[in-house]
Amino acid sequence: MPTKLEVRYYVDPDADAVNRRAAGYFVERVRSAAAQRGKARVAISGGSTPKRAFALLGDAAEPFRALTPWDKLELYWVDERCVPPDHPDSNFGMTQQALLSKAPLDSSQIFRIRGELAPEAAAAEYEAEIRHSFRLEGAETPVFDMIWLGMGPDGHTASLFPHSAALHEWLRIAVANHVEQKEAWRVTLTLPVLNHGRDLCFLIEGTDKAKVLREVLLGDYAPETLPSQLIRPRGGVVTLLLDAAAAALLPPPGPDGLGRLEIAR
Repeated sequence: MPTKLEVRYYVDPDADAVNRRAAGYFVERVRSAAAQRGKARVAISGGSTPKRAFALLGDAAEPFRALTPWDKLELYWVDERCVPPDHPDSNFGMTQQALLSKAPLDSSQIFRIRGELAPEAAAAEYEAEIRHSFRLEGAETPVFDMIWLGMGPDGHTASLFPHSAALHEWLRIAVANHVEQKEAWRVTLTLPVLNHGRDLCFLIEGTDKAKVLREVLLGDYAPETLPSQLIRPRGGVVTLLLDAAAAALLPPPGPDGLGRLEIAR
């Protein structure tokens, strides 16, 4: 991992503004990857935070849908709850409703985690599917063009929760992770995969994230309790898209809404 991390954070006044920025950022990165490599492989997170950005991307009345090269996109998931796809907690189900039902994506471009399987079986199947899609051999790690992350009020990201076993997995691509705090199983991409991504972007909103975000960025290094501190991309840069509430305890950004931090740990 890099010894220094550059954090670039954009601050918008409210959730509507940050979600419009997020949709634009998604389009920009997909277009760039498709132009450079012929396709864009993107891993997305679920939950409530990105739902509005996904809805903007799928809305025919918005410019984002027309600007996205959908035929060049391959869509993967960062993590999934171990529930069927029609369950209200399913990350895939949320994305299906907000985006996939509206966007011109073929089923061959969609690589979901089958949360309805037993946790270990779902993780093994997802890893095998990624290895086949990326044509990986041996212990190679897939390189996603963009990985879209969130962060919980406890400092978790993906389904890498505080003190959970998946924090110490360095060989697998995807693992089943039991989350004691939720009394539930999740399937998640592992830290080596996340940190190999070409572009890592967090979308974070809300006052309940302000204190933990400051601790993750500016507090003591305590990755067992703040797993988001383990996100250290090989390129040495991570991007945060924040609303004003989430950014309230960070140094104020510049007039253009962009702030920068250098973190050496």
